[in-house]
Amino acid sequence: MNIQVLSEYLDFLEVEKGLSQNTIDAYRRDLNDFFAFCDDVDLEKIQRNQINTYIRNLHEKKYSPTSIMRKIASFRVFFKWACANEIIKTNPTLTLEQPKVPQRLPKVISVQEIEEILNQNLSNLEKVIVELLYGCGLRVSELVNLNTSSYDLNGKYLQCTGKGSKDRIVPLGKKAIEAINNYLPERDYIIQKFNLDTKQFLLNEKGHKITRQEVYTFIHNHGKLLHKTISPHTLRHSFATHLIENGADLRVVQELLGHSDVSTTQLYTHISKKRLKEVYFAINKE
Repeated sequence: MNIQVLSEYLDFLEVEKGLSQNTIDAYRRDLNDFFAFCDDVDLEKIQRNQINTYIRNLHEKKYSPTSIMRKIASFRVFFKWACANEIIKTNPTLTLEQPKVPQRLPKVISVQEIEEILNQNLSNLEKVIVELLYGCGLRVSELVNLNTSSYDLNGKYLQCTGKGSKDRIVPLGKKAIEAINNYLPERDYIIQKFNLDTKQFLLNEKGHKITRQEVYTFIHNHGKLLHKTISPHTLRHSFATHLIENGADLRVVQELLGHSDVSTTQLYTHISKKRLKEVYFAINKE
């Protein structure tokens, strides 16, 4: 029964909520792990004490507070849905509290470090990747799913599909447009070489759609040259932080990032203040 109900729930998340496949897969893993812990008993028989025992087990296994919080969120939403659809009579997570997770500021790098990356011997494809992650603040999933109709070089904008299948438009700067123009002949060559019929924008040397892992590996390797551990999201964080440091309105940055809640964007103001203090104390030590 649990398998059938879970399948219906995941369909609901995809069709009704429009969640990404990565998010749906995370819900599937979290709920399957929980059902397995409960020996796959019927949903109606799952009680609050079993959920509490499972959470304690996660703590004992040294799961991070963030991972535990995500799993609890998965249970709450699922059981709320099951109760609303009269699959179960009572919601065992009704008074379940979320653990408090210490707020960690996102990692960012400086404008100079971005320039250091761009000054490396990058291919035209790699330059486009950096310019779109940093210059447009794209998520890596948004980047790899771009197609040839996603951008308008004359209009100087790019359209991408973010979380919850929400589309947003971001401006293309001069350097991003230059990087795209330099990459297009390389893409045309790959199209002809492999006789491809695809609208996929970013293609690797074998003519395949560039993957998230390829982007992660590329950014991670160039972070090593800076003696830092960075990811594609570090460039997105840096994009937002540098905008705010240079006086951009918080609501504008929220729109550019595709955040549904401005409180998520406000985190970058804390980074700016932290960086300002670091610069101040560094100057006063001299």
